[in-house]
Amino acid sequence: MDTQHKLPLELVYHWETARAESIYLTQPMGNGQVTEFTWRRAVGEARRMAAYLKSLNLPEKSRIGILSKNCAQWIMSDWAIWMAGHVSVPLYPTLNAETVRYILDHSGCEVLFVGKLDDWDTMKAGVPDDLPCISYPLSPPNDYKTWDDIIAKYPPLEENVSRDPKEMATIVYTSGSTGKPKGVMLSFESMAYAATGGVAALDIGPNERMLSYLPLSHVFERFVVELGSMNKGFQLFFAESLDTFVTDLRRAQPTLFLAVPRIWTKFQHGVFEKMPKQKLARLMRVPLLNRVIKKKILTNLGLQYVKFAGSGSAPLSHDILEWYRGLGLELLEGYGMSENFAYSHMTKPGRARTGYVGEGLPGVEVKISEQGEVLVRSPATMMGYYKDEEKTRETMTDDGFLKTGDKGEIDEQGRLKLTGRIKEIFKTSKGKYVAPAPIENKLMSHPDIEMVCVSGENYPQPHCLVMLSEEANRRKSDENYRKELESSFSSLLKEVNQTVDPHEQLQFITVVRDEWSIENDFLTPTMKLKRNVVEDAYKVDLDSWYAKRQPVIWQ
Repeated sequence: MDTQHKLPLELVYHWETARAESIYLTQPMGNGQVTEFTWRRAVGEARRMAAYLKSLNLPEKSRIGILSKNCAQWIMSDWAIWMAGHVSVPLYPTLNAETVRYILDHSGCEVLFVGKLDDWDTMKAGVPDDLPCISYPLSPPNDYKTWDDIIAKYPPLEENVSRDPKEMATIVYTSGSTGKPKGVMLSFESMAYAATGGVAALDIGPNERMLSYLPLSHVFERFVVELGSMNKGFQLFFAESLDTFVTDLRRAQPTLFLAVPRIWTKFQHGVFEKMPKQKLARLMRVPLLNRVIKKKILTNLGLQYVKFAGSGSAPLSHDILEWYRGLGLELLEGYGMSENFAYSHMTKPGRARTGYVGEGLPGVEVKISEQGEVLVRSPATMMGYYKDEEKTRETMTDDGFLKTGDKGEIDEQGRLKLTGRIKEIFKTSKGKYVAPAPIENKLMSHPDIEMVCVSGENYPQPHCLVMLSEEANRRKSDENYRKELESSFSSLLKEVNQTVDPHEQLQFITVVRDEWSIENDFLTPTMKLKRNVVEDAYKVDLDSWYAKRQPVIWQ
């Protein structure tokens, strides 16, 4: 069978017989134990769960939530919901109770799967007492019906249920860097189109291996990992926890690996902790050692078999990108949004250009508006926002292009460069406009900086707030180390200021005390900076910081 143009459920039924005894999902259960699911077993359990969901006699196309970190049951739940004729609603596993309640209410969820979670106690108040819930084998303690009991009791759904391609398959709630999350409606057809184009663009085959650990509730992981594996039938491994991540990675020995910039930065810092950056660079220049060292670094990271590695969600510093490429890792950047199921742009092997997010994927049309906004159209584009026609109209052009909110430019080879968010661009008191993202990118190349926020609306010059890396934060109380760091940041400020226009030059760098995290609401669940929250947290100090006229300020 040609899996290229099949809908998600058709692919599932195909592999149920074509690769019945091949292992599809490898799930760590703790203490070094794993449970393996063949295609036959995974689809069989989904069929049993679908039979149970049908027995509840819910209204047709009911919304059913999935609140869990990535695990085998997450994917099987998605299938079961579709087989039972309903719509899946993923929730980030790091939301607070208020947002959980908002999404469950807004989507009108009739049932909720509750799975593997790190902080259930802070979330459960958001789950209405009368909402029927089903718990996974790795769920925190609760009184809900369990996955294993249900699949032991219900016989599998016999028929191969088919769904209309244009029907809504899922509602993905955006991570909400500003305001309330919006419910992006995606059809079976748009998800299938993205999967087909993605595997074709990267030449993905049936024998790949991937580690699934970025939230499946986010479109990036769902598009490449869930839908990609369903399209080609390849094996998925799950991560147990942050502490076991390296072990999980080594078990999976992935051939494709996705990460967000923060993880690529952490990996690099880990390498430099074992061998200082200058020493490593010196050794890499020795021809006989070069290949051995590269292989050793990639093997220690568990990435020695990776054909393509992807980075998405936010821009990656050029220096870090080049460093990985220097190791022989083909690190490709991608660009997409919840509103187009992350199916938009990707750098192609051998055609990467530093600072660019690549070319449009198959079937993607892109143009730049008169205001400089990137407009994208493809069959993967959303049906609209759930229960919000007004917002849908605002986001789409009359001819079906999605307004991305990003400013950009396209080079002669069709590669797209993002130059900032339209809403993030601010005006200094001199009346000049500043796009923070490109300046932040330059600052992020410093190994002791974990996160950056460039700001300065209504001040003569912009400034920059930085959060230190874990290692630098641990050592900052050492006076000598602090002096070194301060001198290093002063040099960084000079270097960056030489590469930008006069009105973009930073007056100072402030090293903040706070850790910007998802828990304290500085970051979205996909680890994007909530710029308005960061700016509000420090605005009371800005006048005094500007008055100091020092290049580096410690909060």
